[in-house]
Amino acid sequence: MRLGVFGGAFNPPHIGHLICVQEACLQLGLDRALVVPTARPPHKEVDDEPGPEHRFEMCRRAVTGDGLLEVSRLELDRQGTSYTVDTLEALHSRVPDTELFLIVGGDAAAGLPGWRSPERILSLAKLAVADRCGTASGGVTTALADLGGGDRSEFFRMPRIEISSTAVRRRVREEEPIRYLVPDAVASYIQEHHLYGGCAQS
Repeated sequence: MRLGVFGGAFNPPHIGHLICVQEACLQLGLDRALVVPTARPPHKEVDDEPGPEHRFEMCRRAVTGDGLLEVSRLELDRQGTSYTVDTLEALHSRVPDTELFLIVGGDAAAGLPGWRSPERILSLAKLAVADRCGTASGGVTTALADLGGGDRSEFFRMPRIEISSTAVRRRVREEEPIRYLVPDAVASYIQEHHLYGGCAQS
């Protein structure tokens, strides 16, 4: 089986996230993908943190009804900082015969040498890199040239979608509509739980 692993804060999850993981599955022939909300990212705090459980539930609602996607509690239930290498080690031990694909954007892929145990990451999973308008592949290839396993990266086309979780949170604070930026179930959850210091409008 070919399994995608798509991690992030997802604060909140938006349609750009969902299109990214959908295109990875479609273009790389993945059988399914795990959406893995981080508990404690290693490099910075989660901005406007509503709590990991809220972020998990928004992810769960975002993918409900999609047979390809499943939300994983793997990082939320593990103590300490959420390192990608630990997540991949855990998945490899649970499903050793599964081919893992770590789904990342081009910027994240180019920064992989600065992650914890990057060569181990590349030995556990292939990088599945979102290539927006053909801009990612050259920079990623150069950045990973000195890492063992960097040449195993696979690229998939990703439409340029100018949506960010930061922008969604700002719109909530300013009481602007977020309909069409996030799934309806996510917008309803934000409104129901009064997240991000505003009143989400669907």
